[in-house]
Amino acid sequence: MFNRRQMLARTLRGSSLVALGSVVPGFVAQTARAAAPGKENILVVVELTGGNDGLNTVIPYADDLYHKARPTLRFTKEQVIRLDDHVGLHPGLRGLQPLWDAGQLAVVQGVGYPNPDRSHFESMDIWHTADPKRATPTGWLGRASVEVENRGGGVPIFHVGTGKLPLAATGAPGGGGVSVGDENNFRLELGAGNSEQKDARRRLLEEVAAPKKDATDDDLLSFVQRRQVQTLTAVENLRELLEGPGRVRGFGGGLQQKLQLVAGLIGRGFGTRIFYVTIDGFDTHADQGPAHQRLMTELGNAIGEFFRELKETGDEDRVRLLTFSEFGRRVRENGSRGTDHGAAACLFVAGAGMKAGVVGKHPSLSDLGDDDLKHHTDFRRVYASLLEGWLGCDAKAVLGAKWDELPELGPKA
Repeated sequence: MFNRRQMLARTLRGSSLVALGSVVPGFVAQTARAAAPGKENILVVVELTGGNDGLNTVIPYADDLYHKARPTLRFTKEQVIRLDDHVGLHPGLRGLQPLWDAGQLAVVQGVGYPNPDRSHFESMDIWHTADPKRATPTGWLGRASVEVENRGGGVPIFHVGTGKLPLAATGAPGGGGVSVGDENNFRLELGAGNSEQKDARRRLLEEVAAPKKDATDDDLLSFVQRRQVQTLTAVENLRELLEGPGRVRGFGGGLQQKLQLVAGLIGRGFGTRIFYVTIDGFDTHADQGPAHQRLMTELGNAIGEFFRELKETGDEDRVRLLTFSEFGRRVRENGSRGTDHGAAACLFVAGAGMKAGVVGKHPSLSDLGDDDLKHHTDFRRVYASLLEGWLGCDAKAVLGAKWDELPELGPKA
């Protein structure tokens, strides 16, 4: 077992029992104090990978042009979840109904950016960096994590999913995130048996937490010591969620399992202020109907259950959730009963305290750009609203320019 000096020396070299990459050195540079976890606002980002068909997510059921453009994929006014006299939600999104009824769902229409790119990789990079010119090497959330106050001193961004850390969560020194796609990353194997391992973990926490002789509050070694205790505590929180009574499946499962893990971490005061998860499968070029139905159902049920669990732990008022996809789909369905890469689309922002409702008009189906919906809301306005109004950081410093916030994402009057 590591002794305290070996543990701290290892941490100072940028290592940890949890693979934190460059995050620990950034923490050291940012602050020399670690406070107890508070009740700060939390942002959860859900990436819909593949280009979600926004036209069949928020559906202009009252527009004849919609029905003409989609003879096999269309939904009627009797099928949609009606939001107003013009648009409604895909019927698979029934899980979002309680949030809508409670005034906790903003449906933002016509979101995009100038000169849209229909490449999956390039468009996703644009959304991740918040830079349509693709000249910025870091992610918007990674940059935000440097600006966001984190009194709990937890991991700035926590990505639950397989694969590498998303570009959105990478950042300058002092920011960035941790990507975890395997629960074995959080196994602290100390000793031969379960009882022995438990005792060893307890002794290790006590050893690392023991105050260093002649240390001051601003002593760098003391700071790293406290940070290591928080890291080990995070390991224990994850272990309890993954292995204890009522264990959750947060890595190999679908979106609902990932969000269940996030909800559990929030409820246990994990200390992270930004969480990131993904759901794949939205590149629906052929036979879109059944696949999109399944995806919409999974999305709606997962988000609905997520907020139900947050309500049980008393955390629903401090969590806001954003969905986004790299682009929408073309207005006209193709010959394979699917849709091809498009441009502007809708996104959702869920959570308490907003004015919420339908944000902006649905893009015109009679005034198209290359058979595509034109955007009227730049996605950076959504980012600015969440950065400034929710996370409480300088949106201009993150986005590189001033963007007007969306009033509907602000507090209720």
